[in-house]
Amino acid sequence: MSVTATTAAATTATADRAVCAPLPVLGRDVTVPLVTGGDVTYAALDYAASAPALQRVWDDVAAYAPYYGSVHRGAGYLSQLSTDLFENARRTVAEFLDCRPADQVVFTRSTTDSLNLLARALPAGCQVFVFETEHHASLLPWRDARVTFLDAPRTPRQAVETLERALADRDPHGPALVCVTGASNVTGELWPVRELAAAAHAHGARIVLDAAQLAPHHPVSVRELDVDWVAFSGHKLYAPFGSGVLAGRADWLTAADPYLAGGGASRKVTRREDGGVAVEWHESAARHEAGSPNVIGAYSIASACKALTEAGFETLVARERQLIDTVRAGLAEVPEVRILSLFGDDAPRVGVISFVVEGWNSSHFAAALSAEYGIGVRDGLFCAHPLVRTLLGADPGTQGECGAPEAAPGEKSLNAIRVSFGAGTPDEHVERFVRAVRELVRDGAKWRYRTEDGRCVPAV
Repeated sequence: MSVTATTAAATTATADRAVCAPLPVLGRDVTVPLVTGGDVTYAALDYAASAPALQRVWDDVAAYAPYYGSVHRGAGYLSQLSTDLFENARRTVAEFLDCRPADQVVFTRSTTDSLNLLARALPAGCQVFVFETEHHASLLPWRDARVTFLDAPRTPRQAVETLERALADRDPHGPALVCVTGASNVTGELWPVRELAAAAHAHGARIVLDAAQLAPHHPVSVRELDVDWVAFSGHKLYAPFGSGVLAGRADWLTAADPYLAGGGASRKVTRREDGGVAVEWHESAARHEAGSPNVIGAYSIASACKALTEAGFETLVARERQLIDTVRAGLAEVPEVRILSLFGDDAPRVGVISFVVEGWNSSHFAAALSAEYGIGVRDGLFCAHPLVRTLLGADPGTQGECGAPEAAPGEKSLNAIRVSFGAGTPDEHVERFVRAVRELVRDGAKWRYRTEDGRCVPAV
């Protein structure tokens, strides 16, 4: 190879490393103590629960904070500035989701809040179809509707066929809604959203996408996926402050009573002759945003949307795929480890991987990862109890909790371990995790552990 070619190759490799570097996040330099002595940089590998805030988001919020003012409620400069910022955030989110011109973007507290809002807006007699594989945020809100729970499919094609059969048996004249995840919070596997949306619409149903695990990892286009609504949370999108989004068609939302009754949702309130009050509600997104809005939360989501867009999802997805391959290849080298999956090893997925270790209580294993290696993962049923039970081959009625069950180290338990990562994860964190799994299985824990308040903790 010539000197010129060698230099060009080195330059390209350097550029690739620069492009593929993790995005700066808060907490990247935090150190934690180990029970075995010394400190180590904390490896945050629980992105599926809450991703660390992007440094860019934090800086944007800090720059705005001195100018904070009431939204939609003041004539002063700071109030007008905050109102403009809040409404601009709404437009930024609409662009991020590639919404249709008539779609509404409603700011909520979380994905759970967004789906409960939609559940409150369902027309009378609406039938809801939801797979048992859903997170509880999208499995449980439909208490006032007729709900059909669909069995876990084992292939994407089977998911579409299962939905088509269920929809074919429904009353074709009544309203119907399908709720589906974009990426599983347990297995990380991508679901065939576009095909499910086509099946729903072919049978006169609408569809809402739970994008809590999809939006931080992949671009989400309402138009291309042809979904009616999409819901996601800011805290999984590298934005703090308890904020979320429900975006999509306006008609059901406008026809429904406000999610919360109060100031901001009401356009005009007058006294009636009988002594009561008459209310005229807004028909815009404000109808379901009563009270003083979380302007910093909305702004942080918009900032995260801009940061991810500017970083380029193509680059972020490519780098995350490398991390996924590293973790899966490392776990595959440990015979005692079983990775949980619905669709198989070749299924496309995001950086969410759940597994069990033969001979280990999952809570014990997660505690050892934390206490002895400074690695934060999740153990339990991940607020997706039916799915994890199915993946573990457990009886549907077997006891289990969202967190760790009451099981001592070494005892069999109905729970799993989840490692998750994303745009801010350094290579070293996943490499340390793979090494830690290998060492714990081979050598055992270096410390003794006990169960305290349902959690496995180091014994002192």
